[in-house]
Amino acid sequence: MTNALAVQELWIRRYHPAPQDTDLSLVCFPHAGGSASYFRPLATALAGVADVLPVQYPGRQDRRAEPPITSIPRLADEIVTVLESLPRRRLVLFGHSMGACVAFEVARRIEQRSSLGLLGLVASGRTAPPKLRDLGVRSMDDDGVIAEIRRLNGTDDRLLLDDDVIRMIMPAIRGDYTAVESYRYEPGPRLRCPISVLVGDDDPQVTLAEAEEWRDHTETGFTLRSFPGGHFYLAEQNTQVARALTEDLARFR
Repeated sequence: MTNALAVQELWIRRYHPAPQDTDLSLVCFPHAGGSASYFRPLATALAGVADVLPVQYPGRQDRRAEPPITSIPRLADEIVTVLESLPRRRLVLFGHSMGACVAFEVARRIEQRSSLGLLGLVASGRTAPPKLRDLGVRSMDDDGVIAEIRRLNGTDDRLLLDDDVIRMIMPAIRGDYTAVESYRYEPGPRLRCPISVLVGDDDPQVTLAEAEEWRDHTETGFTLRSFPGGHFYLAEQNTQVARALTEDLARFR
């Protein structure tokens, strides 16, 4: 196995074979404490539309022995390097919550210094830079962190009652919250690619007005869609989200 392939397999998951009739890849970036497997249902729904490539951050699941990366810029740098090792394909980036910040910074790096073909950015469940909402979760004790996760309804409550599970996932959650809560937007050129924004209409983390502010970060097209649900509306609206992404992928081409 070549070093490039080993790095790809470390960072990138593929739950279905790539479609034979397209060179389009949808790269998916998870939320804080999340993993690549969160996007498995979406990958199934889009299996015939694009090569869906969820990113696996260090510190979770099969990478739990690795320390989490606690800096959004450093995480973006690492991921750009991985994407550049893939066969040359056209890319759309899709990030949810913290993943939207990571995807945005990856998009900026691609446009500034990479030969990758970036077609568009889809940001979900996240306020637009430079607006920040630092709740100090990274400094809370375990009970406080768990309470915040329950508030957002992002993890099965039964898992949060299992001490072994909590010990296993807490380092990644704390690392991710450190990354996203310490993230500071550095002003720069607007993206040349279009931006699509998805948000739950009852999301306590981002209002529709805040989601609309992503418009200021692109020179080209902008689309905003809302869906019934809270911060993790994707789990309840998988079919509708897959339909919206299919429309975006067609339009971005």
